[in-house]
Amino acid sequence: MENILLKVVILMASFFIASALPSPFSPTATMLGSILRSLGFRELSLAAHSLTESPWSGGPYTIFAPTDASISVCGSCSVSRILQEHTLPGVFSVNYLRTLAFGTKLETMAPGRCVTVTSDLLNSTKLFIGGAEIDRPNLFNNGFVVVHGLSGFVSHLPAFSCILGPAHAVPAFSIMRLMLRDASTRLRISGYSVLALALRVKYADLASLHNATVFGVNDAAIFAGGQAYVRDVRFHIVPNHLLMDHDLEELPADTVLPTLEGNQTLAVTTAGGGGFLEPLRINHVRITSPNVVHNLKIVVHGLSKPFPHLNDPPAAESSSCEIQGSMDGYESCALPPTLEIKSTAEIDDRHGF
Repeated sequence: MENILLKVVILMASFFIASALPSPFSPTATMLGSILRSLGFRELSLAAHSLTESPWSGGPYTIFAPTDASISVCGSCSVSRILQEHTLPGVFSVNYLRTLAFGTKLETMAPGRCVTVTSDLLNSTKLFIGGAEIDRPNLFNNGFVVVHGLSGFVSHLPAFSCILGPAHAVPAFSIMRLMLRDASTRLRISGYSVLALALRVKYADLASLHNATVFGVNDAAIFAGGQAYVRDVRFHIVPNHLLMDHDLEELPADTVLPTLEGNQTLAVTTAGGGGFLEPLRINHVRITSPNVVHNLKIVVHGLSKPFPHLNDPPAAESSSCEIQGSMDGYESCALPPTLEIKSTAEIDDRHGF
């Protein structure tokens, strides 16, 4: 049964690879400027660099674009700041925005600044962002950049825009659903179609998490003999931890990382900081592509091969260590982990979700 499922997964992944669009997943200032200019937002196009220079740079972006006329009315406004304050990190369709509670606040690319989503109480089809109507939804959408046109007066958001008024927090599971969809889309065009499909299969397990760190094997490595990764993907997901590459580098040797696979854990077998000759290794495997995909809730690190289980009988019974030939071979015996990272689900995410 497992072999049949594996063949189906690989066949479907091959379809995704063949049909994936060649769109880049990290829009540049030039690209954003061209998109906005082509849609008639000349003022915003000149400030596109402000998005790629912000703490949230890299995309995806949802831009609520006011017209040049609206911007010109606000003589004291900074166009760069207006663009940041009207751009959300992530992909927000109009259909999704309609599901949000009246007065929901969403943090923008300007740290500490939130736009408020409201609707016409008499005509729920009308949506407003900061009081300006979305009169031209979905002007542009390539999966990484979404542009909705606004009409009406715009100005700078106040310093307390994230806490003033009858705000309704966006449910964490809603944000996680958006981030899962975003990560899956970006993985498909980055050579990780099998992993993207696996995230969809494990959706029920992932949607309820606060955040997650995923260790992935690319399609080429899976097709070259790493099919075991598909059956063992839960062993490669660390729940409720958003561990970027610099976070992993700071972990000491023997640190234990929980996984979605119940009582099975990962261990830092070689601490970071040793440079190219002695890189960080988890379960003796080196991370070859750190931060290959990341957003507010998910980070994916690329591996050259699946993690082995340190408690497998052959490894436990071995009386000596043998260094294999490759950079990712075993270089030392597995040591019993002594440190453990506990769940951080109760800690508020720094992005306010």
